Amino acid sequence: MNYLLKVTLWDVLASRKMLPRPRTSCEDAMVNERLRTVMLQRQVTPEDLAASCQVDVKTVERWISIGRQPLRRHQWAVAKHLGVDMSYLWPPEEDEAQGQPTEQTELVAAFPNRASFPQKSWVRLLKTAQEHTDVLVFSGTFFAQTNPRVAAMLAERADAGVQVRLRFGDPSGKSVAVRDEEEGIGGILSAKIRASLTYYRKLIGTPGCEVRLHDTTLYNSLFRFDDVLLVNPHVWGQPASANPLFELRRLDEDGWFDHYAGSFDAVWETATPWSPESM
Repeated sequence: MNYLLKVTLWDVLASRKMLPRPRTSCEDAMVNERLRTVMLQRQVTPEDLAASCQVDVKTVERWISIGRQPLRRHQWAVAKHLGVDMSYLWPPEEDEAQGQPTEQTELVAAFPNRASFPQKSWVRLLKTAQEHTDVLVFSGTFFAQTNPRVAAMLAERADAGVQVRLRFGDPSGKSVAVRDEEEGIGGILSAKIRASLTYYRKLIGTPGCEVRLHDTTLYNSLFRFDDVLLVNPHVWGQPASANPLFELRRLDEDGWFDHYAGSFDAVWETATPWSPESM
């Protein structure tokens, strides 16, 4: 391959001094693609990271472009600044990692509850999805109430070629009634679902957008944006918002990401299309 003729996204970013261009295999480099990708997704430049870690910009560029291992204190500072797990950016050596499933590397970050995940990150993921936006919830009220433009944003992404699939609990279904009783909220859940669905009326009939209702036991709320998957586990008797949220990033087939994404597809097949007239 003629590498002089190969222009990539990184060449464009490098020309704008946002991120250094990765060296090719011909240059015998070990690029830290995880660090590079997270910086791009978080819109953090080498200059930003250098200032946060109190090091020279060229030092940060070496961490990225030639995979140089930072000092332990700098690894911690980078992980804190980017909001990811340190072991994701710099996995332990093979002898240190024995006995650890490879799927653990797909876990980028863990949040004590769903509200801890930054609102600006929800918006960024919505805006930057290129292929998939999938949502599996019972009511998902927060999704629209914290971002009134969510339906318009989803329509814009669908117009750009993104497949948008939204699934809400069937307000008249058995699963919603059971969850309502377990949380002790006196029949409010079905009303919350109906209220939440009103935000998405205009998406019905929009090419690339589908809204369905499911009547399944919901063990996790799922939010997929391309290769990023947010998993919000459910704890008996507790609202989803009070439970942890895990951020996964797909690395390999048959990992944690694919495990959860597969459950989304399985439930999707059992769900029924929603029509505003049925309200």
